Amino acid sequence: MDQVRKAIHCDSAYRMGYTGRGVGVAVLDTGIYLHEDFEHRVAAFVDIVHRRKEPYDDNGHGTHISGIIGGSGNASDGMYMGVAPECHIIMLKVLDKKGNGYASDVLSGLKWIRDNKDRYDIRIVNISVGSFSRKGMTENSVLVRGVNAAWDDGLVVCVAAGNMGPGMNTITTPGISRKVITVGCSDDYKEVNVMGNRMIDYSGRGPTGACICKPEIIAPGAGIISCSNEAGEYQTKSGTSMSTPMVSGAIALLLQKYPFLSNRDVKLLLRERALDRGLPINQQGWGMLDVEQLLI
Repeated sequence: MDQVRKAIHCDSAYRMGYTGRGVGVAVLDTGIYLHEDFEHRVAAFVDIVHRRKEPYDDNGHGTHISGIIGGSGNASDGMYMGVAPECHIIMLKVLDKKGNGYASDVLSGLKWIRDNKDRYDIRIVNISVGSFSRKGMTENSVLVRGVNAAWDDGLVVCVAAGNMGPGMNTITTPGISRKVITVGCSDDYKEVNVMGNRMIDYSGRGPTGACICKPEIIAPGAGIISCSNEAGEYQTKSGTSMSTPMVSGAIALLLQKYPFLSNRDVKLLLRERALDRGLPINQQGWGMLDVEQLLI
């Protein structure tokens, strides 16, 4: 993670005192294990799958995502610190132990976030999940309507582009929404293991079926080390699921510095301050996340 922080230029933000403190990031995923790196910053846990009260993660994906966003790195002497190490996490468990779930559970999670955003100071929603069923690949799909409603309530919604690339029109739902910030992988030229499959050039590409250019931005996603669902342990995962929390964490730093920014303001700043990698626009969008530029 130390290498990743350097890749997206976080160190200057920390020197200026920006760590995401006071910013709530809601994560819709497989749950969260109370790893040492979260300290006391898991502000809420809602289990929509099994209705359990205490935080848990029977898969590990959600804990890994949360660590990228806001792990403190305590169990690794700071080596695997997340992007916004003092933000607080609100976890909505909407996926089961296999990482599968129902659109209805994701929608329930989004509704809970909208209803409780002021109570927990939620500014950002991270969705590192997606569907590639053809019947759901329109802007009228329930998942797109769900994330659009969250966006319309003022939340910054970051969604993974999915790992179905490199063909055109391979952005997963709800990343096809024209409102949300869809995140692709900046280093998918590296061969990685994703869900047991060796993959390369996998990051979802636009345009969408409605001819919307996607993704908006790219960030590292290959071989990311973050919190495991075991005490003091870390694990490595790859994919656009890992790129998305990089951007969510960076936005937490931005909103700590400029708390009155709207979600539209955030999107415009990402566009203005992304680093052009010279890739096709339907692969890189505006370019690569650069935290130092974002916070100027």
